Amino acid sequence: MDLLNTLVDKGLRRELPTRDEALAVLATSDDDLLDVVAAAGKVRRHWFGRRVKLNYLVNLKSGLCPEDCSYCSQRLGSTAGILKYTWLKPDQASDAAAAGVAGGAKRVCLVASGRGPTDKDVDRVSETIKAIKDSNEGVEVCACLGLLSDGQAERLREAGADAYNHNLNTSEATYGEITTTHTYEDRVDTVQKAHAAGLSACSGLIAGMGETDEDLVDVVYSLRELDPDSVPVNFLIPFEGTPLGKEWNLTPQRCLRILAMTRFVCPDVEVRIAGGREVHLRTMQPLALHLANSIFLGDYLTSEGQAGKADLEMIADAGFEVEGTDQVTLPEHRGAGGCHDGGGVCGSGGGACGSGEEPQVADSHTGTDARTDLVAVRRRGAGTDLAPNA
Repeated sequence: MDLLNTLVDKGLRRELPTRDEALAVLATSDDDLLDVVAAAGKVRRHWFGRRVKLNYLVNLKSGLCPEDCSYCSQRLGSTAGILKYTWLKPDQASDAAAAGVAGGAKRVCLVASGRGPTDKDVDRVSETIKAIKDSNEGVEVCACLGLLSDGQAERLREAGADAYNHNLNTSEATYGEITTTHTYEDRVDTVQKAHAAGLSACSGLIAGMGETDEDLVDVVYSLRELDPDSVPVNFLIPFEGTPLGKEWNLTPQRCLRILAMTRFVCPDVEVRIAGGREVHLRTMQPLALHLANSIFLGDYLTSEGQAGKADLEMIADAGFEVEGTDQVTLPEHRGAGGCHDGGGVCGSGGGACGSGEEPQVADSHTGTDARTDLVAVRRRGAGTDLAPNA
């Protein structure tokens, strides 16, 4: 396909595809899907080889959130039967992180529900960061605490944080249909605060909330403009008890197209397969490794993931290798914290928080079977007495 040859050439040059080209990737047929994966895989391998970075989530505070993000099991008014607990102590969080590091994780992501941290919360997380760094040499720590106030990003950086995560989630045009208690601009502001403080910014999206192809392209183009170093691609986990609990709009093929489009638009950044890969990619997960160079190991914030051992076997069986702490994730031109040249190439919070008219779903994305059997509430690891899944 001429389209795919063009996109590969642009990806190797870090050149932005046109919007029509990005939309065309999402519109490709199932007959062309393997060609799409192969093309995006060339771009992925050019910048990241066959390395897969492992990340591990520690949910520092679960539930009890005053925000109304429609996709989130921790939201205000959620009746999902998730774990609810207040802040873990630094030693508890460090012990949870150690399990992920032992399983091969290079980065530990510290997440707390809520609108944003108080200064006391920042002190608490700073102690946790120090405890983790003291016990795990070479590990990266990413904080994900919601909307940041002035000076908080700098304090986290001083405490040893390497990165800050805050997702845009969906397009600016539809954000108000997903969340009403904060704005799209609030999220952009927090990513910019992380950048300005010298933290590696991490910001991504959630697919499967009823958005159109145009919405997906809009949010990925917005991410490229923000220029984070890592872009997590979440696939909606439809929790019963949330407003989007009946939104089953994704197929494995659709997920692969979304990942491929993200790779073409953001060729030299850490594209991470985040929440929902087991639910929606299912047996197609190994193919997704040809598109993304990063995944989460084990469980997520409030849901259980694939067994950590199975993650490692999948990576090895697909011919990839786990990235070590002695290896640099990003290409050299992006530098240790990414290149922030004001709108160049998209690159590496609030947790997986996420926007009225009801969103319209394109006909081609409907009719998928609900796989509620694959949505399992997390009952182990942080906040419990049971061993974590790592």
